[in-house]
Amino acid sequence: MVSRDCRVVWERQGCRVGAHAQLLRETVRAKEGKMECELSGNQIKSLNRAVNCLYRIGSELLIEVLPDKLSLRTLNSAWSAFLSVTFKGHFFDAYRVHTPNAACSVLLKSVCTVFRTPTSSMEKLTITLADKDASKLQWTIQCLNGIRKTYGITCNNDTEMQNVLLERNSFPSHLVIKPKDLSRLLGHFQSSLQEMTLIATEPVTIDMGSESEAKAIELKSYIDPARVTTDGSLHTQLWIDPSEELAAYTHKGPPVDVTFSVKELKAFMAFCEGADADMHMYFDKAGKPVLIAPRFGLDDSAHSNFDSTLVLATMMSSQLRGADDSSGQAIHTANSNGAGPSSREGSQDRTPSNDSVRRGNRPDMTPGSAHRSDETAIWSDLSDLAQIKVLQMRYQIRY
Repeated sequence: MVSRDCRVVWERQGCRVGAHAQLLRETVRAKEGKMECELSGNQIKSLNRAVNCLYRIGSELLIEVLPDKLSLRTLNSAWSAFLSVTFKGHFFDAYRVHTPNAACSVLLKSVCTVFRTPTSSMEKLTITLADKDASKLQWTIQCLNGIRKTYGITCNNDTEMQNVLLERNSFPSHLVIKPKDLSRLLGHFQSSLQEMTLIATEPVTIDMGSESEAKAIELKSYIDPARVTTDGSLHTQLWIDPSEELAAYTHKGPPVDVTFSVKELKAFMAFCEGADADMHMYFDKAGKPVLIAPRFGLDDSAHSNFDSTLVLATMMSSQLRGADDSSGQAIHTANSNGAGPSSREGSQDRTPSNDSVRRGNRPDMTPGSAHRSDETAIWSDLSDLAQIKVLQMRYQIRY
């Protein structure tokens, strides 16, 4: 799991996911008063999608009630993924809070039992927290056929609320992609893949009859050097042209990489697809967290009645050759001068193969258009037999 190397450090006053995400833990006790909110129609479907996404990431649901919004949060067992979904007050048909704030925690497995009733048969859903001493969070379903169902879920009103404080504009790099496009790209990878590495390089515009950019982004399976590839798993590398696959892409400077968990990414992808929103991914470099949020059209969540944030811890170690800043700068300078990626250790001079031609290492190619995949060191960590297998797979995947 990602938590093995991400080295998430927790403290009583806070923690850091990766390097810069501070997670505050504070004890919030439900105060005198009552919380009640009512939903119907598409609102119930939206809440159902949020609960399903939260359930795929964590086991405990933290509910914080504020005068103008309702916040749902969870943290996975490895403390490497944090998800927050916030519904604004006008999202609900009725939102009544008779206290400055209230909080409780419930098991997500119990909340999912409420939604065993098909949302299409629900006329109204009411969530009620009676008072500070209430031992149950009440969920009441009014069905279209007249049946009324009431669920009392045991809750803890004296709980530690967790929240990640991380500014989206603090990340130097970001990209925007549609969930369907990301799903198609992930379809090239093994379904059992646990972690993947994203490598970002500065895009270079090339002129080959049409305006296009070099394939500045690489997605690849993460290979744990400790588990030499004797399990027969498939290792995949995929190069992406930002102008073709992404709605937006920003990265300047030397190449960077981040390695994160795929499970939580897929859960959030399904959530964004159901909400008809793009995925806005913010990242920095190895060891620092990745933040993903939904993007609604040309604007962010300013005009939406809900918002969500997924924070993923990343591997501390970089998969780039020369992970230190000076080496990264040297690679960037070499690529800018059209030198292309350096050859692997132990390789011999020979006529370019079909594989190298496909990757753009041709004398007649425009400088900067070659893939930068050889900057990664992970393939050189494999055994000789594994390298042969991987190269064979790469031939099959490209064409």
